[in-house]
Amino acid sequence: MSQVEKKAGLLRRTSSSKKPLKEKVVLMYDEIFAKEDPAKNNPRFWDELFLMKVNLEYLESKLESIDGEDAQCIQDNVNSLFHHCVQALGEEHQIKVVNALQTLCALFRGVHHKNKSASGFDIINMLMGFDKAEQRMKDLMERLDSLLCGDSSESLKSLCLKLLLCLVTVTDNISQNTILEYVMINSIFEAILQILSDSSSRGQHGYDAVVLLALLVNYRKYEVYVSPGMGMVVHQALTEYNRQYKDKEEEHQGGFFSALTSMVGSMFIADADEKLSVQTNEAILLALYEAVHLNRNFITVLAQSHPEIDIVPAPPTPTPTTPTTPLGTTPPSLDVINNPELPLDPNLQTSNLLITFLKYASIVMQDTKDEHRLNSARLCLIILTCIAEDQYADAFLHDDNMNFRVELHRMPMRHRKKAVGKNIPSRPLVCAVLDLMVEFVVTHMMKDFPFDLYLRCVQIIHKLLCYQKKCRIRLHYTWRELWSALINLLKFLMSNETSLLSKHNIFHLALLIVNLFNMFITYGDTFLPTSNSYDELYYEIVRMHQVFDNLYCMVLRVSTNAGQWKEGASKVTHALVNIRAIVNHFNPKIESYAAVNHISQLSEEQVRSISLNVRKNVSLNTLSQDVLLKEFSTIS
Repeated sequence: MSQVEKKAGLLRRTSSSKKPLKEKVVLMYDEIFAKEDPAKNNPRFWDELFLMKVNLEYLESKLESIDGEDAQCIQDNVNSLFHHCVQALGEEHQIKVVNALQTLCALFRGVHHKNKSASGFDIINMLMGFDKAEQRMKDLMERLDSLLCGDSSESLKSLCLKLLLCLVTVTDNISQNTILEYVMINSIFEAILQILSDSSSRGQHGYDAVVLLALLVNYRKYEVYVSPGMGMVVHQALTEYNRQYKDKEEEHQGGFFSALTSMVGSMFIADADEKLSVQTNEAILLALYEAVHLNRNFITVLAQSHPEIDIVPAPPTPTPTTPTTPLGTTPPSLDVINNPELPLDPNLQTSNLLITFLKYASIVMQDTKDEHRLNSARLCLIILTCIAEDQYADAFLHDDNMNFRVELHRMPMRHRKKAVGKNIPSRPLVCAVLDLMVEFVVTHMMKDFPFDLYLRCVQIIHKLLCYQKKCRIRLHYTWRELWSALINLLKFLMSNETSLLSKHNIFHLALLIVNLFNMFITYGDTFLPTSNSYDELYYEIVRMHQVFDNLYCMVLRVSTNAGQWKEGASKVTHALVNIRAIVNHFNPKIESYAAVNHISQLSEEQVRSISLNVRKNVSLNTLSQDVLLKEFSTIS
């Protein structure tokens, strides 16, 4: 049978002199789209309809092809079809229930696609009749609730969730989906939470349940109860993604291609990175965001520890035929979600949802060149922002008694070797978050500059430093890598001033970076681990003083001329007071020492020795703390 004939519901090829034969269900659909009541001449019409296998393509195409005048004529029949679909959900015959669920999916999609520009009220009127809509939706939600909570087959429960997902995602903008008002009135949350609370049903339907819950919460923002079952589904979905990426990475590292790449250098790195691409999962990220954003108690789920193991999924099992896979996402295998709890082994590394998410983010944030992955990276940074803003999450991140080894994935780059993850130290989780931020700063200074992601990244660092200052937490971290990354980012902004200013306010980002340095300079004694850290800070500032001098010249030039960026540049000018004071104070001493000792280039140890002697005679209070406090109040 040809594809055209299949879509039209034809049974076989026929000669041109004869009319093509159609499936019986197609003929019955044609009766529905006629002006008369299809049950007028056949009282058993509706019973027979739901015994027929649904032809989704034909039904949807008929709905989408209805003109304005025809829509008015057949509205009663469409309303009747909707009503009898809901009634059929209460039948004991499972074939009728399955066909009714699929028909409802076709109705929701077909009517919405045809009436994209119509108001929500017109769509409701076309589907079920506005005067009867409340009762129809009440009946629908009650029957779906009964099917999900009862003893129905797993395939039937899966279809119920697919129908709900179809209903929720039928519009591009969820806030414009008027039908969801009826879903919220007739709550389905209890059924979703029941699925998530049971290990068996969670294994079968947890993924769809979590996505559905996230979408419903996104429609109406309010605190929602989040069970550990939801955390388990999110955790295992992200774990499955990480496993798939790791498998591809290991596969890529072996064989002829790897040898060829090593032979000719890193000229194929871009192509190799493309091959490692794994489809991202925005639905699960959205669920995690809603949980973290709306429910502070979810932090305990993030922190819940368990043994870290490599999960090898079993061969795929056949899944029930469904009308659609919403959002284009693929759930993890059932064995992954329903993995039994394993006994603790002292040799096993512990993990938790937050660690799994950080690994996931380190993969997703590597490649932001296409809009799809850029949005995934943005959502990851938004989730990290929510975590960094929560005091309970910060307490867990900085807990020195809770140390973990977190193997983050790093982008292949020409100037550095691939890191070996076997000697990763066990540290508080905040170190992994900072590593992730530093990695992003270093690897995304490119022509298509992801400006808003850099803003979020720097703001996350700022929030973590504020917590360390407030609680006087002396974190043992390689701060020098962060300072170097931030200075290189300033160099990049200046080198690409013209092209970047045409799209972004780079002075805002520069101000955030400079004020991070101001925070280290002025308040570093409250959170830097040792006095040696201060020496390293001063050394980096003095060593890279040319960058700060060039930045000052740039912002002074812009701030003294009338223009769009005058105010922003002026703020950076004032924020540079502390850094310029350090440079102007130390540089003459260093140059004098070099001249007296006839040294053309001082070593790091010599510079740090000079700065230490000078700092002993200089109080940090002589630096302009007022400027720092004023500027930080504008971005906090």
